[in-house]
Amino acid sequence: MPNTMPSSPGQSSTSSLNADAIAPGLAAPGAVTISTSPRHHLSDAALNDAIVGFRSRDERSRPFNLLRTQIIRLAATGVRIIGITSATPRVGKTFVASNLAASLARLPEWQTVLFDLDLRRGSVAERFNIPVEKGMTEYLAGQTDDLAGLAWGIEGQQLTIYPAAVRRVLSSELLASARFQQLIDAMRALPEQSIVLLDLPPVFANDDAMIVGELIDGYLMVVEDGVTTAKQIRDAMRLMKSVRCFGTVLNNYVKGFSGGDYGYGYGKGSGYADYYN
Repeated sequence: MPNTMPSSPGQSSTSSLNADAIAPGLAAPGAVTISTSPRHHLSDAALNDAIVGFRSRDERSRPFNLLRTQIIRLAATGVRIIGITSATPRVGKTFVASNLAASLARLPEWQTVLFDLDLRRGSVAERFNIPVEKGMTEYLAGQTDDLAGLAWGIEGQQLTIYPAAVRRVLSSELLASARFQQLIDAMRALPEQSIVLLDLPPVFANDDAMIVGELIDGYLMVVEDGVTTAKQIRDAMRLMKSVRCFGTVLNNYVKGFSGGDYGYGYGKGSGYADYYN
C-alpha cells in the first residue's frame, strides 16, 4: 500500500492515571456479540474539530478518503481486522485511526467499528469528545459484561466506537487473556461488509501491539514526518515481523499535498480547495 499523508492538527493529551491498577478478570464471558447499533450517540456538532473524516466537502478529509479506498480493496481480499500502530507515542496514530474510521463510515454499504485498545493511554474518546466512564479496560478486566453498553455512535453515520478510559492497567495481561480472544472471535463473526479498526499502543511502548498483532489480519504503521526515524521504523517492523504490514501512513508531512516531488502538486494552489468547496 502506498504511503498516504494526513496532516495532524496536534496530538491529544492524556489524562491522569487512576490510583489503582486494574488486573485481568478471572472469568471469560460466554458467547460475545459486538453490537453495531450503539446505545449512546453523539451529534456531529459535538465532535472534536480534529475529526475531519466525516466531512466529504472538507479538503482535509482527502488523504483519508484515498486511504479508505485502499482499505476497501484489502477488504475485498478477506481482510477485516486492521490494527493502527506506530513505533513511538505522539506521532498521530489515534488521529489517523479516528479519521480513517470516520471516512469509512461514509460508505453506506459498509459497517465500521473502531476499538480503542491503547489501554494505558487511550485517546479515541478524547478525539471524538466521548464522555467515557467505562470502556474496553473494564470489559477486558471482567468488571462489566455489558459490551453493548460501551458502544458509541455518531448520528447519521455507520460507525460504532468502543472507547477506553485511561487507566493504570496490566494491559498485556488483559490482551493475552481468553476474554480478549473471545472478543477477536466476535469481530470475525461480524457481517461480511464490516471493517474493524483497532487503535493499538505504539510498538515500543510494551508488547501489546505484538500480542494483538498475532490475532488480527495485519496493521498500518503511522510515522510522523521529521519525528519518526528510519531506524525506529525498521526496529518496530522487526518486532512485528510475524504480522502482515499493509503499509505506512506518513502523518504531518510538511509539504502536504502541494509539494512537487512527482512534478505536480496536489494541494493548495493547485485548485483542490476550489474543487472541495
